[in-house]
Amino acid sequence: MNVLAIDQGTSATKALLTGPAGDRAQEVLGRGEVPVRTRSVGADGVEADPEELFGSVVAAGRRALAAAGAPAHAVALANQGETVLAWDRGTGRPLTPAIVWQDRRSAGVCARLADRAPGLAAITGLPLDPYFAAPKMTWLRENLTGDGTVTTTDTWLLARLGARYVTDAATASRTLLLDLDSAGWSAAACDAFGLDPAALPAVTDCAGVVGETSVFGGSLPVAGIAVDQQAALLAEGCLAAGDAKCTYGTGAFLLVTTGTQAVRSGSGLSASVAWRLGGEVTYCLDGQVYTAGSALRWLTGIGVLREPGELDAAGGTVPDAGGVTFVPALAGLGAPYWAPGARGLLSGLHLGTSRGHLARAVAEGIAASVAQLASAAVADLGRPLIALRVDGGLTRSRLLMQAQADLLQVPVLICRTPDATALGVAALARLGLGDAASAGEALGPVEVEATVEPSITADDAAERMAVFRSAVDLTLAPR
Repeated sequence: MNVLAIDQGTSATKALLTGPAGDRAQEVLGRGEVPVRTRSVGADGVEADPEELFGSVVAAGRRALAAAGAPAHAVALANQGETVLAWDRGTGRPLTPAIVWQDRRSAGVCARLADRAPGLAAITGLPLDPYFAAPKMTWLRENLTGDGTVTTTDTWLLARLGARYVTDAATASRTLLLDLDSAGWSAAACDAFGLDPAALPAVTDCAGVVGETSVFGGSLPVAGIAVDQQAALLAEGCLAAGDAKCTYGTGAFLLVTTGTQAVRSGSGLSASVAWRLGGEVTYCLDGQVYTAGSALRWLTGIGVLREPGELDAAGGTVPDAGGVTFVPALAGLGAPYWAPGARGLLSGLHLGTSRGHLARAVAEGIAASVAQLASAAVADLGRPLIALRVDGGLTRSRLLMQAQADLLQVPVLICRTPDATALGVAALARLGLGDAASAGEALGPVEVEATVEPSITADDAAERMAVFRSAVDLTLAPR
């Protein structure tokens, strides 16, 4: 069975047509990619054009089909998770821009609800932060429109494709509205944000038919849906408790599978649904670095790099960062600090600082941020990580991957394809249509392109992390 798997992301929509081949459950038959744009609104706003997002889904899917020269038998969709919009359910017409997950304009909503934060965390597993969907939904209602329905983008995209009014349990767990233990909408959480649970989409499994679409020719079942990071967690084969992955794209996202019991973090991470299959929920802990690929685009915008792919070439001109430290808080800090007002920091600059030092500092700052998330996960799990599986476009940077292995002090296993998210929802579609009996069978062997081992000692890694944490403290200090 061929599955057209679409990953609608922040900076691009990617589509893969995958089909079985030999001993592999999935082989990429064709690929399509369409860039999408976000726009900044003041200091804290980040928006996208919903019609551009939908158009990119259609165009990327059709390009993948054309490249493969083969038909699809099902469609799967991964989504951005915390991005929201208002839209008309009768016509499908968007009524507002898409408020992107990086948007911080709902910080005031969170401040207003600060006394309810502990109760919300107990219900949902999430800290009260503008990153998540519900504060954005309330802000949108208060500032843009009271008309239509407000949902995450997956529900709107699915409706435009022809599917039912649904969201999957993993995406729903990123809203601050889902009862983590029951995987159903929480009336108390909805009340806190002034939202009606009856107006929200039905929460479904990640594998199963949720409708049909004719957008790509014929009538195809839509059978695999998930939030992007959880789809990548599945694709990386992180099926057992303690398995960890990090996806490096616009941001960097570390997830660790915790099993069938929800584990609330005591270390500043968020707890979410990893996936729900046949009504049974698997959970995960996760943490976010909001600016990873976007930090490289920032370096490009200020002229340090000619283009983001030049990171290794520029960083390779010097042996180290020359004492420069970078904190990638250009859109605030997520886990474990949850400081939306934090701003990026470059410290240790001197007259000898070169573009190579800046490039290395940015790579090491991203890696150090992920290492902090891994340390928090280890504290919550009570056991060390054995390895970190990684995917995403930035895994092509060996400079970044070496820095990651060095600071984690564990091997970094680079996924053979950077498109793990799409492969994850493709596997969910196969599972949902009965083409596989288990998630492992739907995935097939997880192929590793390279393993990067630590090249520095544990003492050196600890020293570098101490310097980084001191720099983070400066970003958190009152201004």
